[in-house]
Amino acid sequence: MDEALLRSLTPSVLAVLVRRGADFAAAEDAVQDALVEAVRVWPADRPRDPKGWLVTVAWRRFLDATRADAARRRREDLVEEEPAAGPATSVDDTLQLYFLCAHPLLTPSSAVALTLRAVGGLTTRQIAQAYLVPEATMAQRISRAKRTVSGVRLDRHGDVATVLRVLYLVFNEGYSGDVDLVAEAIRLTRQLAAQVDHPEVAGLLALMLLHHARRAARTAPDGSLVPLAEQDRGLWDTTAIAEGVAILQAALARDRLGEFQAQAAIAALHADAPTAEETDWVQIVEWYDELAGLTDSPVVRLNRAVAVGEADGPRAGLAALAELDDSLPRHTAVAAYLHERDGDLAKAARLYAEAARKAPDLAERDHLTRQAARLNTRGRR
Repeated sequence: MDEALLRSLTPSVLAVLVRRGADFAAAEDAVQDALVEAVRVWPADRPRDPKGWLVTVAWRRFLDATRADAARRRREDLVEEEPAAGPATSVDDTLQLYFLCAHPLLTPSSAVALTLRAVGGLTTRQIAQAYLVPEATMAQRISRAKRTVSGVRLDRHGDVATVLRVLYLVFNEGYSGDVDLVAEAIRLTRQLAAQVDHPEVAGLLALMLLHHARRAARTAPDGSLVPLAEQDRGLWDTTAIAEGVAILQAALARDRLGEFQAQAAIAALHADAPTAEETDWVQIVEWYDELAGLTDSPVVRLNRAVAVGEADGPRAGLAALAELDDSLPRHTAVAAYLHERDGDLAKAARLYAEAARKAPDLAERDHLTRQAARLNTRGRR
């Protein structure tokens, strides 16, 4: 069974049913039934037109469910309009599904889960494992999301920025479970880029590729975090870097700068440096200035303080940091790093230990604790 083919066809089949007038939740159930039937039938008798076969079976499942429903009379017109058998339409409505799954009525977590289910074609079990939650919990989340968007028509223009934000959330979920959500986010963003001629879609795809290219170097064999400056750049995926840079350059040439393009430009400058010492920090600060102007994000300004510390010295970085709220996540860790660069090892060690207590996950906590221990050891010599 070609699982990749089924997953690639799932969103377009679902969109066909919704475009014909099926309620989203009922259509999604019908498509899942059709996929189960395909797994049973295709190995022995694969159809010449897989998409057409899935559309036909899913539509029949939907009609069967509709006829059995108490509201059958209200939907009789759908039964009468069943199209004749034949090749499936070439129209691809997957883009509208992106917009539907990123509906503003949905919470971010529900939008991500629904996108993975409806557009990504993942099972509830796979999504639950990726999120490290019970399958029943994820089923309820997806069910609520489907009810929320039920009845929403696909004939209204969607917000590309919201779709990109959802895909970025998928990308940032990490590598847990039996589904690599980073790879899944890249796959979905490639699919979106093939349908939408928008520089920010290209910017997000470039950003994902450039970050993902460093994946193999981010952790040591024992699972501990490896900071960017200490990573083995020979482990970086040069093919992904080249693709990401090419996509970014084409997007920037259109002179419609957005935040994902600016983030990708920063990632490209890191990827372009043969060594950490050769990083063009001056340009990185300039790109952070652009990004701060686009987003006015305190997290961006926090990262900019680090870049300023590298470009103009730790005192300049600390001055930039002093302008920010010290309750920001990772503010203390940045302060520790800049104080270490400035030679105040005792204060840096205290700040590293404090940052470790605030760390959001075990890997970061262990890393910061080791930094504090390293400086304390140096101080006793």
